[in-house]
Amino acid sequence: MNKKGLLLVMSLVVALTVVGLVGCTAEGTELEDIKALNLGNQQQGIWVNGVGEVSAVPDIVELRLGIEAQATSVTQAQTEATDAMDEVMAALLASGVAEKDIQTQYFSIQRVTRWDSDTQQEVVIGYRVTNMVTAKIRDVDEAGTVIDAVVEAGGDLIRIDSINFSIDDPSVYYDEVREEAVADAEEKAEKLAELAGVTLGKPTFISESMLAAPTVQRYYGFEEAVVAAKEAPISPGELEISLTVQITYAILD
Repeated sequence: MNKKGLLLVMSLVVALTVVGLVGCTAEGTELEDIKALNLGNQQQGIWVNGVGEVSAVPDIVELRLGIEAQATSVTQAQTEATDAMDEVMAALLASGVAEKDIQTQYFSIQRVTRWDSDTQQEVVIGYRVTNMVTAKIRDVDEAGTVIDAVVEAGGDLIRIDSINFSIDDPSVYYDEVREEAVADAEEKAEKLAELAGVTLGKPTFISESMLAAPTVQRYYGFEEAVVAAKEAPISPGELEISLTVQITYAILD
């Protein structure tokens, strides 16, 4: 290619680049105008948060329980833990807990040591095997019976960490709490409009914030768990299901 041809090509490239930059600038300006317009719209009106709440009785009990065995050798500790856990699992299944509702949460084998003041060293005195599971009980009224069964099956090796109450499907309550949240937001907006001396318009923006499924967890030591099962009924109480909405209302005048 001769010099004239090369110069012509370079000139075309430069021209196209300039046109592209102008186009981008114009487009960018248009986008900035749109953003500014949207921002202006969002800053107008009356913004309120509405909260809806409903009480519900838990229908799920989740037990966190397991076995802890200690012996002078790993093999012995593992054997004791396995045998005891087999008995606990059998008790859970016999009490009506479905196999799919039993899940291993934690398993460990740890050395147990003590400090030897004569040698100024830690001395291994045994091994501890811990095997923890969660068991979901779908009949709340049977929770005490299930605890009785696993305590008897696990004997001195049983450990019960906590009892967790929850609702299996909280979504069935969402329509009710949603209506309450919207009504709460509208009441607040009407009050603000009255105080400000303006007329409330229709909603221009609505967002919903769903809270996590409610749970109540109670922790027990070993002795407390046995007492709770043997001497007192398991009481689930009630849980609060909440939902929050944010609504923007237009101002008519």
